[in-house]
Amino acid sequence: MTDTVTRDTEAAPPPRRSYARLAADESREDFSLRYAPHSYRRWSPVMVASTALGGIAYLADFAIGASIVFTYGFTSGLASILCAATIIFLTGIPIARACAKYGLDMDLITRGAGFGYFGSTLTSLIYASFTFIFFALEGSIMAQAMHEVVGLPLPVGYLLTTLIVIPIVFRGMGALAKVQAWTQPLWLVGLVLPFVILAFHSPGAFGAFTHFGGTEGAGSGFSWLGFGLGTGVALSLIAQIGEQADYLRFMPARTEQNRKRWNLAVLAAGPGWVIIGAAKQLGGALLAFVALEAVGRTHALEPIAPQVEALKPWLGSVALPAAALFVVVSQIKINVTNAYSGSLSWSNFFSRVTHRHPGRVWYIFLNLAIALTLMEMNMFAALNKLLGFYSNVGIAWIAAVAADLVINKRIGWSPKYIEFKRAYLYAVNPAGFGAMVIASAVSIVAFFGVFGAYAEAFSTFIAAGLALTLCPLIAWATKGRYYLARPNPVNGPGVDVADITATHTCSVCETAYELPDIADCPVQVGPICSLCCSLDAECGDVCRKDPHSGPVLMPMPTVRTG
Repeated sequence: MTDTVTRDTEAAPPPRRSYARLAADESREDFSLRYAPHSYRRWSPVMVASTALGGIAYLADFAIGASIVFTYGFTSGLASILCAATIIFLTGIPIARACAKYGLDMDLITRGAGFGYFGSTLTSLIYASFTFIFFALEGSIMAQAMHEVVGLPLPVGYLLTTLIVIPIVFRGMGALAKVQAWTQPLWLVGLVLPFVILAFHSPGAFGAFTHFGGTEGAGSGFSWLGFGLGTGVALSLIAQIGEQADYLRFMPARTEQNRKRWNLAVLAAGPGWVIIGAAKQLGGALLAFVALEAVGRTHALEPIAPQVEALKPWLGSVALPAAALFVVVSQIKINVTNAYSGSLSWSNFFSRVTHRHPGRVWYIFLNLAIALTLMEMNMFAALNKLLGFYSNVGIAWIAAVAADLVINKRIGWSPKYIEFKRAYLYAVNPAGFGAMVIASAVSIVAFFGVFGAYAEAFSTFIAAGLALTLCPLIAWATKGRYYLARPNPVNGPGVDVADITATHTCSVCETAYELPDIADCPVQVGPICSLCCSLDAECGDVCRKDPHSGPVLMPMPTVRTG
């Protein structure tokens, strides 16, 4: 460790980079472009899991499930929802564990899991689009509820649903955790009560629902085309694991003492969300089926109307405000997550493209502006087609990452750890990036019917199959060459690290960061933090491109005591 000595008569020179106030305030910034340090992971596994699961309170599941069953009938719809849930669960397990173990969000995991430093820029856009598409869907549902209760015009409702989340998201993880905890009991009551009333008041509805043939003439029997198309719509939710990861990165370190709680929390808050999600899709379809005759198909697909119809037998005239309260609480719970995750993904994208980072909170407004525009365009009316198209790209991305974590890393074609720092990564890794691009392109062509009706219906299966196959195949063909541009002498494999929480002071911003966030920089001739490394527009990537630059002799890290 080296110390800087200054004379009393001389002021210390300012750091070579100073971040804007909002970017430097980690209580709001939440390490948006960085490794989440152990010193910041102060929540228990149960608290992190509870907060993450609070973010899946959305009612788009109700609308998606109802839309699938109404279009393709009960049997095909049920098979679609269960198949999609299985795929989402299996691909989510390795991603959730990696994010929780390494303290990294989905973008940083993607960098090191086969995509490269700039290769994951495209996936940042895919993830950002997921957050604003679903923010728009959830905001539309909330605006519909306010329109039903107080007659608020939908355009005004869209604006209000957008503005209401800003103060919460602005404050970061701490505020989100409190909101999710405070609203969870009310949300659970609102979720369960309609089905309890239905069981007492109309027990025959459950049996009748299993014979429902939809509203488009699909019939109640099984159809392979209906199954494939319905699965594609349900698989649009596969990128939800990214939002779960935004919370899971704050999971405390796994120890012998908390190992069981840690594993269970990661499983529940990571891929486990889809179990609740699939149940909500089927439950939403059931409520919509029961309300169909009373409210008509269009309103049955809007979650507020089926909620009201289900509550009427017990609550009477109070059913409408009670249902509206449930909808508003649900939409706030999910849309704070959508806005938060969107700000992270946009931050990652623009930091690499522009070499600037004004702070995560500014990108909240960009994400919300796009979502508001989609709401005003009434994207809710094109739900099935929009989600079916999106799922082709989303599943290609997630499947490629999962293939790298499960196959490539175990075989040895990929490094055993996740490297996310620019200083050690190639710009593009063809293993994951190439697999995703090829899988997406082929499946999108299939989605538009070029290869026939069955290929169109099963386009998402094509995307998943190609990504899962091509990622290991390309890694094998390239012998894993494009994962690491050079060895990591700070905390890479084979480096003896006595204490992972030890810190180095970045030679650029002069702030201390834990070892996983530090790289050795030949241009600065010393340690550099991952964000200063990302934002450097003048170094010319010497560390990766000049084979003679060699590693930099690093000072001894500072180890915390007490």
